[in-house]
Amino acid sequence: MRGLILAVSLLTTLCLTAQTAVTETPNNWWDLDRTDDNFPGVSADKAIAYLTGKKAEPVVVAVIDSGVDIEHEDLSDVIWTNEDEIPGNGMDDDKNGYVDDVHGWNFIGGADGQNVNYENLEVVRLYNQLKAKYNNRNREGLSKKERAEYDQYLAYKEEIEAKQKELGPTAQQYGMIKEAVDNMLQEMDKSADEVTAQDVASFESDDPGILMVKNVVASATAGGGSFAELYEQLEGAMEYFDGQLKYNYNPDYDARSIVGDDPNNLSERYYGNNDVEGPDAAHGTHVAGIIAGERGNDIGVNGVGGSNVRIMSVRTVPNGDERDKDVANAIRYAVDNGAKVINMSFGKGQSPYKKEVDAAMKYAEKNDVLMVHAAGNDGKLLDLTNNFPNDTYQGKKRTGKTWIEVGAASSDYGPALAAPFSNYNKKYVDVFAPGEQIYSTIPDDKYAKFDGTSMAAPMVSGIAALLRSYFPDLKAQQVKEIIEESALPVNLDVNRPGAEGETVNFSELSATGGLANAYTAVKLAERIKGKNKRLRDERDESLRQF
Repeated sequence: MRGLILAVSLLTTLCLTAQTAVTETPNNWWDLDRTDDNFPGVSADKAIAYLTGKKAEPVVVAVIDSGVDIEHEDLSDVIWTNEDEIPGNGMDDDKNGYVDDVHGWNFIGGADGQNVNYENLEVVRLYNQLKAKYNNRNREGLSKKERAEYDQYLAYKEEIEAKQKELGPTAQQYGMIKEAVDNMLQEMDKSADEVTAQDVASFESDDPGILMVKNVVASATAGGGSFAELYEQLEGAMEYFDGQLKYNYNPDYDARSIVGDDPNNLSERYYGNNDVEGPDAAHGTHVAGIIAGERGNDIGVNGVGGSNVRIMSVRTVPNGDERDKDVANAIRYAVDNGAKVINMSFGKGQSPYKKEVDAAMKYAEKNDVLMVHAAGNDGKLLDLTNNFPNDTYQGKKRTGKTWIEVGAASSDYGPALAAPFSNYNKKYVDVFAPGEQIYSTIPDDKYAKFDGTSMAAPMVSGIAALLRSYFPDLKAQQVKEIIEESALPVNLDVNRPGAEGETVNFSELSATGGLANAYTAVKLAERIKGKNKRLRDERDESLRQF
């Protein structure tokens, strides 16, 4: 019973989360304007209203992520199609090295159609590499270089074992909660979506464990939370902790055999399959909706990028840490197939092959492609050693000129404006954008609210796509500069992310000290002469205010 009591305490925390999620903030707050609508969104609606009727070019945005549901009701009409590829004929018609890549590519799938879902974290992969070399060896007798590697091997081992020890009881407790709630549903003879607050309040059972869980759930539903939302959060929490224990921190788990490539051959580029959705596309689909959710169809969401954006799905990010090899190949694929903006809502704490990713980033910059990256959700000061990829090339002081790093803001234009989970740094984070309680698309024609800098980055990618659509003569570096220079300055003392009780001026959290804004970006872009002279006549004459 003690285990169940501990488990119920975890459920109580989940219930409190479900209750606090009930808010009067509109689902589309992130599209709105602070002056006109009283919400600090990116003013996309205002910008697009201003641009209506003006000439625009289609723009491809690559979403390097977990996959995208390309058949979603609010996305199906905005998905990029490779016109040079004949669907389903099993041939590489356009000779780009990828067979049937009609809507993008999947670098974490096998040629037989199987897909990687869960993966190790990078620390586990690094541990396994060193274990093969140093397991059962004595430190004495090793060279100086080998001793350093040996010590790192032991440090990785200690970190992994400590995490496994921490995760085990938590995963077990969530399993107990889930079992009790499922038994409750079975006794009710209802699905989670059918259960009301009244059903929970009137429920009786002879099982004391189920009754204990019922009392906590009843408190949450009486306070305004829905049973369905609570059950969804419970499933998510259980899957998260179970996945971390069984896959992320499990040195014996190997998912790469599914792909069939040589993970140590960093020059290998042509592997994977054309399943751009994969087994868990929630994250990538949510990101895609923020950028390009179809406008004017009276359903779902209105993407920041407007009606001329096309989403290219490049599946690269598993439930675990993405591999540097895959990230580098994904960037190159996006560039070679016409993307003008690349959204990268992912990150990790180690990057053993950073030079490969750096080379791909340089390739994107050389080819005039803007990259937008999420700053991460650790509530910490970002630096060059704790979040990868980043815009500073290994061994160099030079940084990428077509890279934007994005932190997350909330809908509260006050002390809570900086999302509590967002990473920050006045040097390494460029700008903040909405990233808390963001309503967008998820698979199977559904919608949900997610939190994260993963949601803030596509806000900026959407703004970039809008600019590249209506101002095609602007080069990627100019778009970056416009987005940053047009950010709305914020002179507010806010709660420092990740530091309870500390405050900081919002202007100290990023290089711009402000919030990205589509409308001010458009108004500034009007006054900037594009450096791509070949496309200068493609800009609507009314948008040439220089």
